[in-house]
Amino acid sequence: MKLLLDTHVLVWWLYKPELLSVPARKAINSGDNRLFVSAVSAYEIAAKHRLGKWPEVAELTREFDDILVSQSITSVPIASHQARMAALFHAEHRDPFDRLLAAQALSEEFHLITRDPVFAHFGVLTIW
Repeated sequence: MKLLLDTHVLVWWLYKPELLSVPARKAINSGDNRLFVSAVSAYEIAAKHRLGKWPEVAELTREFDDILVSQSITSVPIASHQARMAALFHAEHRDPFDRLLAAQALSEEFHLITRDPVFAHFGVLTIW
Protein backbone atom coordinates (compact mmCIF):
# COMPACT_ATOMS: atom_id res chain seq x y z
CA MET A 1 0.00 0.00 0.00
CA LYS A 2 1.19 3.55 -0.72
CA LEU A 3 1.00 5.70 2.40
CA LEU A 4 1.20 9.49 2.47
CA LEU A 5 2.17 10.80 5.90
CA ASP A 6 0.42 13.95 7.06
CA THR A 7 2.88 16.55 8.35
CA HIS A 8 2.11 15.95 12.02
CA VAL A 9 2.46 12.20 11.50
CA LEU A 10 5.98 12.60 10.10
CA VAL A 11 7.00 14.82 13.02
CA TRP A 12 5.45 12.50 15.59
CA TRP A 13 6.98 9.40 14.02
CA LEU A 14 10.44 10.96 14.15
CA TYR A 15 10.19 12.75 17.52
CA LYS A 16 7.18 11.51 19.52
CA PRO A 17 6.07 8.11 18.18
CA GLU A 18 3.99 7.48 21.31
CA LEU A 19 1.51 10.05 19.96
CA LEU A 20 0.72 7.86 16.95
CA SER A 21 -2.20 5.46 17.06
CA VAL A 22 -1.45 1.75 17.04
CA PRO A 23 -2.86 1.32 13.49
CA ALA A 24 -0.75 4.27 12.27
CA ARG A 25 2.44 2.82 13.80
CA LYS A 26 1.71 -0.62 12.38
CA ALA A 27 1.10 0.79 8.89
CA ILE A 28 4.28 2.88 8.96
CA ASN A 29 6.42 0.03 10.28
CA SER A 30 5.05 -2.59 7.88
CA GLY A 31 7.59 -3.56 5.26
CA ASP A 32 4.70 -4.15 2.87
CA ASN A 33 3.90 -0.43 2.63
CA ARG A 34 5.73 2.35 0.81
CA LEU A 35 6.00 5.68 2.62
CA PHE A 36 5.66 9.11 1.03
CA VAL A 37 5.74 12.70 2.28
CA SER A 38 4.53 15.71 0.32
CA ALA A 39 6.79 18.63 -0.53
CA VAL A 40 4.14 20.80 1.13
CA SER A 41 5.10 19.17 4.43
CA ALA A 42 8.65 20.53 4.07
CA TYR A 43 7.16 24.03 3.74
CA GLU A 44 4.76 23.55 6.65
CA ILE A 45 7.48 22.19 8.95
CA ALA A 46 9.92 24.99 8.13
CA ALA A 47 7.23 27.69 8.46
CA LYS A 48 6.01 26.41 11.83
CA HIS A 49 9.58 26.07 13.07
CA ARG A 50 10.37 29.65 12.02
CA LEU A 51 7.29 30.84 13.92
CA GLY A 52 8.42 28.98 17.05
CA LYS A 53 5.53 26.49 16.99
CA TRP A 54 7.76 23.42 16.53
CA PRO A 55 11.16 24.11 18.10
CA GLU A 56 11.97 20.38 18.17
CA VAL A 57 12.09 20.15 14.35
CA ALA A 58 15.20 22.29 13.79
CA GLU A 59 17.18 19.34 12.44
CA LEU A 60 14.28 18.20 10.25
CA THR A 61 13.99 21.73 8.86
CA ARG A 62 17.70 21.77 7.92
CA GLU A 63 18.08 18.15 6.80
CA PHE A 64 14.61 17.33 5.46
CA ASP A 65 15.65 15.41 2.34
CA ASP A 66 18.47 13.49 4.03
CA ILE A 67 16.21 12.47 6.91
CA LEU A 68 13.55 11.22 4.49
CA VAL A 69 16.13 9.15 2.61
CA SER A 70 17.47 7.69 5.87
CA GLN A 71 13.92 6.61 6.77
CA SER A 72 13.14 5.17 3.29
CA ILE A 73 10.50 7.84 2.69
CA THR A 74 9.96 9.24 -0.80
CA SER A 75 9.34 12.97 -1.20
CA VAL A 76 6.44 13.78 -3.52
CA PRO A 77 6.56 17.04 -5.49
CA ILE A 78 3.39 19.05 -6.04
CA ALA A 79 2.25 18.79 -9.65
CA SER A 80 0.29 21.56 -11.35
CA HIS A 81 -2.80 19.35 -11.75
CA GLN A 82 -2.74 18.69 -7.99
CA ALA A 83 -2.45 22.40 -7.23
CA ARG A 84 -5.48 23.10 -9.44
CA MET A 85 -7.41 20.21 -7.89
CA ALA A 86 -6.66 21.53 -4.39
CA ALA A 87 -7.87 25.01 -5.30
CA LEU A 88 -11.07 23.72 -6.90
CA PHE A 89 -12.28 21.40 -4.12
CA HIS A 90 -15.82 22.32 -3.05
CA ALA A 91 -15.09 21.45 0.58
CA GLU A 92 -15.30 24.39 2.99
CA HIS A 93 -11.96 23.59 4.60
CA ARG A 94 -9.56 26.42 3.75
CA ASP A 95 -6.19 25.12 5.01
CA PRO A 96 -4.00 25.09 1.87
CA PHE A 97 -1.69 22.41 3.30
CA ASP A 98 -4.61 20.03 3.87
CA ARG A 99 -6.12 20.80 0.47
CA LEU A 100 -2.82 19.98 -1.26
CA LEU A 101 -2.37 16.78 0.74
CA ALA A 102 -5.92 15.72 -0.16
CA ALA A 103 -5.30 16.40 -3.85
CA GLN A 104 -2.08 14.40 -3.80
CA ALA A 105 -3.66 11.52 -1.91
CA LEU A 106 -6.53 11.30 -4.38
CA SER A 107 -4.52 11.75 -7.57
CA GLU A 108 -1.72 9.36 -6.54
CA GLU A 109 -4.04 6.81 -4.86
CA PHE A 110 -2.38 7.14 -1.46
CA HIS A 111 -3.89 6.21 1.88
CA LEU A 112 -3.25 9.21 4.11
CA ILE A 113 -2.06 8.59 7.65
CA THR A 114 -3.56 11.41 9.68
CA ARG A 115 -5.35 12.16 12.91
CA ASP A 116 -7.29 14.95 11.17
CA PRO A 117 -10.92 13.98 10.35
CA VAL A 118 -11.27 16.80 7.80
CA PHE A 119 -9.89 14.60 5.02
CA ALA A 120 -13.13 12.59 4.92
CA HIS A 121 -14.77 15.69 3.40
CA PHE A 122 -12.39 15.36 0.46
CA GLY A 123 -13.04 11.63 0.00
CA VAL A 124 -9.50 10.65 1.02
CA LEU A 125 -8.91 7.17 2.44
CA THR A 126 -7.24 7.58 5.82
CA ILE A 127 -5.60 5.47 8.49
CA TRP A 128 -5.59 6.41 12.14
